[in-house]
Amino acid sequence: MGLSDNGKLVSFDRIKSVIKERKGEKKKIVFTNGCFDILHAGHVSYLQRARSFGDFLVLGLNSDESIKIIKGPDRPIIFQDQRVIVLSALTCVDCIVLFNETEPRILIEEVVPDVLVKGADWQEKDIIGADFVKMNNGVVKRIEFDHNISTTGIIKRIGKLFYGEKAYCKTSGKA
Repeated sequence: MGLSDNGKLVSFDRIKSVIKERKGEKKKIVFTNGCFDILHAGHVSYLQRARSFGDFLVLGLNSDESIKIIKGPDRPIIFQDQRVIVLSALTCVDCIVLFNETEPRILIEEVVPDVLVKGADWQEKDIIGADFVKMNNGVVKRIEFDHNISTTGIIKRIGKLFYGEKAYCKTSGKA
């Protein structure tokens, strides 16, 4: 038996009908997004807290294509099919939608979440889709990080462990 997405991977074309079903069940829809490359404790804690704001967590997952644009040609470390499998194993994640754009605005406008969640490292005025969510009677939540860990930090540590103090690790952007 192979690994699967547990039926949590939903196409962009189908997400609107999934959300309509959940809202018909009076579920509070939460949305967050990110790369989630090299899943770590900080990611898991963040996703659990995001899910606590509602009944159904939609995770907009950056595709490999969009990560290369955001973080550079050496990323992602873990390809999207494998990231989907790992993330779908988390009980706090109800639904995953891959997106190719560098920002999730189109997906947010398709989902129309009740709650939009991002890390506290983002100012609310800079959160993509915050204006749209609030205009549609939703709220924006910013989550402080529980763990002092990042994907970029992990990559740098691995480089240092295997290649020494002067290891050069090519990364860009936020982890």
